[in-house]
Amino acid sequence: MAFTVNPIKFGTDGWRGVIAADFTFERVAKLAPLSAHVLREYNPNSNLMIVGFDRRFLAEDFAKLAADSLQEAGFDVLLSDSFAPTPAFSWAAKEKNALGALVLTASHNPAKYLGLKVKGAFGGSVTEDVTQKIEALIPRDETITSSKEGNITLFDPWESYCQQLSSQVNVNIIRDAIASGKLKIFVDVMHGAASGGLRRLLGCDIEEINANRDPLFDGGAPEPLPRYISELFRRVKENAKDNPHRLRMGLVFDGDCDRIAAIDGQGNFCSTQILIPVLIEHLAQRKGMKGEIVKTVSGSDLIPKIAQFMNIPISETAIGYKYIAERMLQNQVLVGGEESGGVGYSNHIPERDALLSALYVLEAVVESGKDISDLYNNLRQQVNFTSEYDRIDLPLKNLEQKNLLQQRLSDNPLTEIAGKKVIDCLAIDGYKYRLEDSSWLLIRFSGTEPLLRLYSEAPTLKIVQENLHWAKEWATKG
Repeated sequence: MAFTVNPIKFGTDGWRGVIAADFTFERVAKLAPLSAHVLREYNPNSNLMIVGFDRRFLAEDFAKLAADSLQEAGFDVLLSDSFAPTPAFSWAAKEKNALGALVLTASHNPAKYLGLKVKGAFGGSVTEDVTQKIEALIPRDETITSSKEGNITLFDPWESYCQQLSSQVNVNIIRDAIASGKLKIFVDVMHGAASGGLRRLLGCDIEEINANRDPLFDGGAPEPLPRYISELFRRVKENAKDNPHRLRMGLVFDGDCDRIAAIDGQGNFCSTQILIPVLIEHLAQRKGMKGEIVKTVSGSDLIPKIAQFMNIPISETAIGYKYIAERMLQNQVLVGGEESGGVGYSNHIPERDALLSALYVLEAVVESGKDISDLYNNLRQQVNFTSEYDRIDLPLKNLEQKNLLQQRLSDNPLTEIAGKKVIDCLAIDGYKYRLEDSSWLLIRFSGTEPLLRLYSEAPTLKIVQENLHWAKEWATKG
């Protein structure tokens, strides 16, 4: 059976490929020194690279190979002695004044994928000009050489990272709430790098689900979406029946722990469309923190409503946390977040960090004494805005289908969707159509997988489903 090996191409956050087909030891050994070589242009006074990994199949072996190839090219390496969250390695790059970090992870993608995330010395995803420079070096068959080998040193990525997170949050009140029985939390780590994280941070026993290493992810994907977390739903709802008056929460982290979602006390799913407004209120009003809000084009319309209500400046970017990170490097950002689960803060690093977001959400619930959904609904009432949201990921057959759909959108601009007039189109990332009934539909192609992503927000769930059904029909009719 013949197959095509795809070229190394960086998406919204790193390069990802199918293990043994696209993602091979030979390619990683070549790419690691090239990445460090480009990063040295931005931090010429350092020679140090951080190398880390998550719990995917062979991730630690690829990390060791990357470290070896960096050493042979003359770079010094701090190689992680265990799996850890991607933001832990981003933090290490900043704290150690390294050239940057290479993280072996495919984040939330299915089990057959592995990838390489490139982080800069500032502690976040590198910008597109950096990845373009790396890509440009690949076809030249250049080898980075040095007259002197570097050194490889093992390090614990958790210790300093946990100290940093703990310094941002009142860990004691969360710990006390759990110990006293006031708060019960359940955590689904999806067989990923978040395993043990909250236990380390809170210093108490945490009930984890899917804490074992399973590179097949139970046949699914380590993405914080409702279809993958049935056991977490079951446990939260069961606890709600047994202890109806207690505060409770479910937390779920993706494979490399840079994305988060939650379940409220009654067992309802809370994406970051719900969590970001709660975080804005908590940080701005309870903690008195300053800075602007940065959202992506797929973010809820509630976010700018809250920003206006609280007199907080707001900006909008394309989808991909690297675009938020660019903004965070220029301005003080209170909350920078994306619909797919990534949220970050300027008082930490310009990087999405699911464990820090979890701590902030826990702190908000404990300090307010209210469930997540109650906090969210109170905000909606304050700004007089109600909406529903959903998203569909539609698999594409091949690159040709993707190109044909893109051509259709370009050549034949949509003027009507689901029987409603298009009144505006924003094209900074895909095509976001605002419709005459105050709903919107975003049609966008994934930067990491052969998927068409369809997003919609509307005053009612019925309208959301109508918009998404129309978009799915449009995409599949040929």
